[in-house]
Amino acid sequence: MRALKTLIVIPARYGSTRLPVKPLANLCGKPMVQHVYERARQAKLANEVVIATDDERIFKVAQSFDGHVIMTSSRHTSGTDRVAEVNAKYQAEVVVNLQGDLPLIQPATLDTLISGFCEPGQTAPMGTLKSDLSDPTEIENPNLVKVVTDLKGMALYFSRSPIPFARDGKQTQVFRHIGVYIFQRQFLPLFSQLPPSPLEKAESLEQLRALENGYPIRVFSTSQSVVEVDTSEDLQKASLLLSQQ
Repeated sequence: MRALKTLIVIPARYGSTRLPVKPLANLCGKPMVQHVYERARQAKLANEVVIATDDERIFKVAQSFDGHVIMTSSRHTSGTDRVAEVNAKYQAEVVVNLQGDLPLIQPATLDTLISGFCEPGQTAPMGTLKSDLSDPTEIENPNLVKVVTDLKGMALYFSRSPIPFARDGKQTQVFRHIGVYIFQRQFLPLFSQLPPSPLEKAESLEQLRALENGYPIRVFSTSQSVVEVDTSEDLQKASLLLSQQ
């Protein structure tokens, strides 16, 4: 299999509704965006890793740890728009949008996503990750997005609600969606130019825009349990896990 030129972009904005200044939050002596960047750099299948921001404070912090950082337009309404702007300069064949709130993402997890997406015969324009979810409290947590797929691993729906609903009360497998996306080069600008869709607005989940417009999303499985930092409680949990590592 021919290796495809792969770019990982980490969009980072200063403001956050639930956790202000999230990219620069201190985790074991480093800003969170640095943890994400350093782990992405260890992915074997990534040719380049770039932080994309429109904020001078994040830009200067990234430079301080020798991170490759690019200033992007302040008019973008989503991280995907920022990723598309960066790739317009790089023209990578495969582009990964790595959320900046995943400080414990494993390089091997990124390689799993990239290798699966680049397999011959894989035709979906977009892909993402899922992992098992069994804790009832987490299943009910709207900050943890759930995903259901068909028998071929294509996404049927993403939701903040528990899905699927077990009507008879029997145990059913629930999968958590992990906020990493991978795109074919030609699809990325098309996706970023689509207007926000009704389900996307209802759930506040950008990936639903692709499904509502008829574009399939391939979902790859990982055994890694990932901590996404959306709240101060998540930040404390991530800090504890990093200190243990």
